[in-house]
Amino acid sequence: MKFDNVMAEINGFGRFQKRMFILMVIPRMTLPLHFLLNNFIAAIPPHHCNISSLDDGGLFRNLSLEDRLVVSVPVQQDGTPNSCQMFAEPQYHLLFNFSNLTDLPTVPCQNGWMFDTTTFKSTLATEWDLVCDKKTVNKATTTIFFIGVMTGAAVFGYLSDRFGRKKTLLLSYMITSVFGFASAFSYNFPMFAAMRFFTGLGISGISIISVVLSIEWADIKYRTIVGVLISMDWSVNTVLLPGLAYFVRDWRYLTATVTTPLLVAMISWRWLPESARWLISNGRVNDAHFYLSKCAKVNNREEFMADLTPEALSKVIVVAKENRKYSYLDLVKTPKMRVLALHTGIVWFGVACTYYGISFNVSGFGVNIYLTQFIYGAIEIPGKLLVLYTLQKIGRRLTVIGMLILTGLCICCNVFIPQDMRTFRTAVGALGKMFSEGGFTAIYLHSSELYPTVMRQNGLGYCSFMARIGVSLAPLIIILEDVWASLPNIVFTLLSFVAALSAFFLSETRNVRLPETIEDVEQRRRRSVTTSDEKSPS
Repeated sequence: MKFDNVMAEINGFGRFQKRMFILMVIPRMTLPLHFLLNNFIAAIPPHHCNISSLDDGGLFRNLSLEDRLVVSVPVQQDGTPNSCQMFAEPQYHLLFNFSNLTDLPTVPCQNGWMFDTTTFKSTLATEWDLVCDKKTVNKATTTIFFIGVMTGAAVFGYLSDRFGRKKTLLLSYMITSVFGFASAFSYNFPMFAAMRFFTGLGISGISIISVVLSIEWADIKYRTIVGVLISMDWSVNTVLLPGLAYFVRDWRYLTATVTTPLLVAMISWRWLPESARWLISNGRVNDAHFYLSKCAKVNNREEFMADLTPEALSKVIVVAKENRKYSYLDLVKTPKMRVLALHTGIVWFGVACTYYGISFNVSGFGVNIYLTQFIYGAIEIPGKLLVLYTLQKIGRRLTVIGMLILTGLCICCNVFIPQDMRTFRTAVGALGKMFSEGGFTAIYLHSSELYPTVMRQNGLGYCSFMARIGVSLAPLIIILEDVWASLPNIVFTLLSFVAALSAFFLSETRNVRLPETIEDVEQRRRRSVTTSDEKSPS
C-alpha cells in the first residue's frame, strides 16, 4: 500500500482538508497585499519645489498660487511644473511675456517639495522626500523586500524539511507580524528598509509552506483542484488590494492593515495539522497515525484507520535512511535531481520575472492606478479557471509551456502597439498578466509534484529563491525603457520563451504518485495510477 492509497481511503478532499484550506486562507490573504504593496506605498505623486519660503511679504505674497508657480518653477514639455528644478530667483517678468526659459538659471529644489495629495495622502516619497535624485532609493524598497523573500525561501525551505511544516509555519507568522507592524512605525528610511527585508523573509515561509502542506494532504484525484484553489486566494485578494488602498491612503495605516490578518492566523494555527507524509518520512509514525486518524474521523472514514496500525503505516513510505538529514546540497548530488533543479529554476525565474514585470507597471499605461490594479487582479480569476481545466486535460507540462508562450506573445504585441493607444495596451497587458499568473499556478503545482517528500520544501525553497531573483531584476529591466522604450518588453518576451523551452524537459506528473525519496526521482518510475491501483489494499 502506498500513501496515496491511504489518502484515497480516508478521503483526500473531505471536511478535514476543506477546514484546513479555510485556515490557510487567513494568512495567505497577506501574500498579494504585501507583495504588491509597494505599488501604493512607494508611489510618487505629482510634485514640485516648495516655494513657500519665497514669500517675503512683497509682490510674491500678493500673487495667486498659479502665478507663484509661473515665476518660481519652470514648466516641463507637457506643461506641468518641473518636479526637481526651480528658478534661482523669482522671474516676475514671466507673468507678462514668454521668455526663452532655457536661458533662465535654475537650481535644484532648495526647501523640499510640495506634493499633490489628491490620490495619496502619504507615501514613502512624501514622508522622506524620496524624489528626484533620491528616486532610485524609493524604487529600491521593492528590491529590498524581495531580497528578503528570496532569503526566506532558502531559510524556510530548509527549516520546513528539517523541523516540520507546522512549526515552521508558525515561525513565519510571527516574523511577518512583528516586522510588518514595525515597518508601519519606522521613523526613518533605513529602519523601514530593514523592517521590509525581514517582513519579506517571514512571508516567504507562508507562501511556500502553505502550498506544500495543502498538497501533501490531498490524494492524486484532487491534487490539481487543491493546487489551483490554494492559489485562488492570491487573485481574489489582488482584486481587494486597490479597494483597500483607495480607502486607506496613508502608507503607515495601509502597511499595518495588510499585516493584521496574521494576528488571526496565529490564533487559528493550533487547528492546523502537521503533514502526515513528512512525519512518516522522518520516522514519526505514531504522530502520523494520530493525524490520519483525526482526518478519517472528520471525514467519516474511521473504519479504515481502525485496521491500519502504526506498524503497517511505517511501511507505506520506505525511507532508505530514516536518520538522514537533507539539505540543499542534495539537489545537486544525483544526476536527475540536478537536471530537475536546473530546469525548474529557469522556469520559476522566467515566470516570476515576467509576472512582476507586468505587475510593477500598473502606472505605466496612463490609466488610474486603482483601476489598473483591479483589472490586473480580476483577470487572474478566469486565468485560474482556464489552468484548472488544462491541468486536468493536457497535463502540467504542456500547461506551463502554453501559458509561458502566450505570456510572451502578449508582451511582444505591446512592442507594436502605439503608446497613445493606452486602453488597448492595458487590455493586452492584462491578458499577459492572466497567462503569466496561470503559468505561476501551474509551475507551483508541477514543482510540488516533481520533488520528493524528503526534499519537497527544500526544492520549493530553491525554486522560490530563483523566482525572487527574477522579481528583484524585474524593476531593473523596466528601467531599460530609458535606453529604448521597447527594450523591457523584448527582454520579458525572451525570458518567457526561454522558460517555456526549459519546461519542455520536465516530466509529466498528472495522475502520478508523489515521489517520497530521492531514489524515487532517480528511478523515474512514473506510471499513471489506475482506479484499481488506487483501491488496492497492498
